Parts: sequence; C-alpha cells; structure tokens
Amino acid sequence: MDSSAPGPELLGTRLRHLLDLLDAGIVGLYPSLGLDGFRPRFTPVIRTLAASGPRSIRDLASALGVTHSAASQTVAQMTRDGLVTVAPGDDARQRIISLTPKAESLLPVLEIEWAATTAAATEFEAELSYPLSRLINEALDALHRRPMHQRITAMAELIDQPRAEPTP
Repeated sequence: MDSSAPGPELLGTRLRHLLDLLDAGIVGLYPSLGLDGFRPRFTPVIRTLAASGPRSIRDLASALGVTHSAASQTVAQMTRDGLVTVAPGDDARQRIISLTPKAESLLPVLEIEWAATTAAATEFEAELSYPLSRLINEALDALHRRPMHQRITAMAELIDQPRAEPTP
C-alpha cells in the first residue's frame, strides 16, 4: 500500500469513493443486460421481496440491514420507476411494499447479475489482505456498540481547542 495514502482522517471520503467504484462496475454492466437506469441498491430489495413476498418498509429495512429512512428512499425511487407498489398496511403508519410485474420480469436477469457480482466480489476479496465483507461487519458492529458521534465527542473533549462562536 502507498505509504502516503490518507489514514483515518479521510475515512468517510475514501469509503464513499470505494462504494462509487464498486457501484460503477455494476452500473456499467446494466445496459448490456437491458437494465438502463437501474440502480444497484434496487437489487437487494427486489430479491428480498421476491423471496419473502410483500413486506413493510420497517421489515424490509431490517432484512436489508439499512435504516428505515434508507429503505424508504429506495422504495420511493423504485415506485417512481414502476418496480414496486406501496399500499397501506393494517396500521395507518405501516406501508406494505410489493413487486410490480415489471420488477418480477427482471428477476432472471438480476439473478445472473447477482451471481456474477458475488463471484467478482469473492475474487476481489481474495486480492485483499483481509476480507472486506468481514471488515465491514466488524465496523458496523463496533459502531452499533458505540456510535461515531460518541467517539468524536469523547475525543473533542480531550482536545482543548477554541470552539466556534454561535452565530446570532
């Protein structure tokens, strides 16, 4: 590894760059599969709903390991693209997400893409000194135990720096 590479001070920026590179590889494949305009974040939603049937956004978020807000935003995009429908649930606050026939018709192609992406990710991880998927799991567990905000607050208290004056 390049010894001049940034360390933890640019962690979020570098993680976003890594995600952009990973997603660009998948998005670059989509036109050849007839999936123009499709987003990588849609595939896990479609696969989950195809496997388990309609779900609430809360259940979908839990199954995908994302926040309720992230799941809701993805569902909103997918609704605009005609891939899912949203219907009221038993509770007025609950919304049930279902696949549309358009999304169901994409399943055979998405299964091929998913298998190819999984194989490519396995090959990619073999080039690393430590499996990225395992590191991500460990990082998420650590942040669930102690969120970054708490970590930054604790460190800021140790650093005696002048604070910005509140604006009136």
